[in-house]
Amino acid sequence: MKKILVANRGEIAIRVMRTARKMGIKTVAIYSTVDRNAPHVKFADEAVCIGEAPSSESYLLGSKIIEVAKKVKANAIHPGYGFLSENADFAEEVEKNNIIFIGPKSKAIKIMGSKLAAKDAVKSYDIPMVPGIEEAISDVAKAKAIAREIGFPILIKASAGGGGKGMRIVEKESDLESQMQRAISEAISAFGDGSVFIEKYISSPRHIEIQVMADTHGNSIHLFERECSIQRRHQKVIEEAPSVVLSSSLRAEMGEAAVRVAKACDYIGAGTVEFLLDENHNFYFLEMNTRLQVEHPVTELITGIDLVELQIKVARGEKLPFTQDELEIKGHALELRVYAEDPLNDFLPSVGHLDIYKIPSGNGIRVDNGFEEGMDIPIYYDPMLSKLITYGKTREEAIQLMSKAIDNYSIEGVQTTLSFGKFVCQHEAFTSGNFDTHFVKKYYTPDVLKAEMESEAKIAALIALQQYKEDQKIVRLPIH
Repeated sequence: MKKILVANRGEIAIRVMRTARKMGIKTVAIYSTVDRNAPHVKFADEAVCIGEAPSSESYLLGSKIIEVAKKVKANAIHPGYGFLSENADFAEEVEKNNIIFIGPKSKAIKIMGSKLAAKDAVKSYDIPMVPGIEEAISDVAKAKAIAREIGFPILIKASAGGGGKGMRIVEKESDLESQMQRAISEAISAFGDGSVFIEKYISSPRHIEIQVMADTHGNSIHLFERECSIQRRHQKVIEEAPSVVLSSSLRAEMGEAAVRVAKACDYIGAGTVEFLLDENHNFYFLEMNTRLQVEHPVTELITGIDLVELQIKVARGEKLPFTQDELEIKGHALELRVYAEDPLNDFLPSVGHLDIYKIPSGNGIRVDNGFEEGMDIPIYYDPMLSKLITYGKTREEAIQLMSKAIDNYSIEGVQTTLSFGKFVCQHEAFTSGNFDTHFVKKYYTPDVLKAEMESEAKIAALIALQQYKEDQKIVRLPIH
């Protein structure tokens, strides 16, 4: 593998290129017209414009990306996450053109891309599942009968879904029909597929995911868990590893279940198996993400393993260089997704110009970054600027370091989730480890954040005034 085309942009493109460079592999960036001066373009050995700003005219043009790869003689494509990373047809087309797809085979992507097909595939592998129906449903009378059987509240979910779209919580039978119609129409507009299914709603769940890795020699291992319960709009904002609620025996049990899920679809490469954990520590299979996750750095920090390097080695046909028994957790890592979103205005995207953009640095601080000062935030893509990751010997140390790193991250020109991250790090529910996926709903309002920000500004002003007074007391000796 001499040259990799990275079919992505922003921080993940740079992240993949860093490891490729370390391994002596050349990299090719693709970019849209609006990204022509982006850092990932400058970082690569070569760069090719793929099309106009909208992703449907650039980063989603699978066949065009493959043509570019052939033209520049790239013998592998790394899809990153998002865009075409979980597109089975793209993976298949890459394979057909004798280019290595750094990811699983298209068959595994296809199976796990449908929540219903995924549940069907793992059924015989003794994987715990949330009570419900494992088939698409559109008949309201049938839905009511199922709901009565498993008990309210229930969750209606789009089979092809993700990111909270096509998902409805139904507390009582009288709301079932209207919520079902809404879920179906939302699923059709978001995914072009109106299939929905019903399952029991777990009322106080934690979102725990397990990182798995499998090679082409029949070896599959897990690299422990990530806690992803701090979410807004069903999307993660803060992740950490390990989770404070898992005992070593539960960790082993969930890890083994995740490996069985990977085996159920003949998985190859890096993947993530997501579980819900209820208040009684029962876990249930949710879905599998057939790619590298946004939050992979926290796993890298607690294991000391470069997951991108491992992906590349597995794609080259190499064996995993360690066994499950050789892996261990060291320390604690925390990640904050720094989005250009306004936490004071329902986390809506905040488009603008990065007048000031200075990232923190120091021991235990890692920033996977895709922007630089003076850039505009494009409206066409996900609004994530970077990932701020901290690592400490203990969870407390990682949290303290995160608070400090947030204070030292200077961004002006757009609103970001930095202030929300600080709010979480200082909240008793988070620091105690006693939280679930409803953290935002239970504890967060813009008013609470506003009050905290005002209080911090007052303290800063008082410190500055005190310092000024102290400075005034210093006797300035005349110069002779």
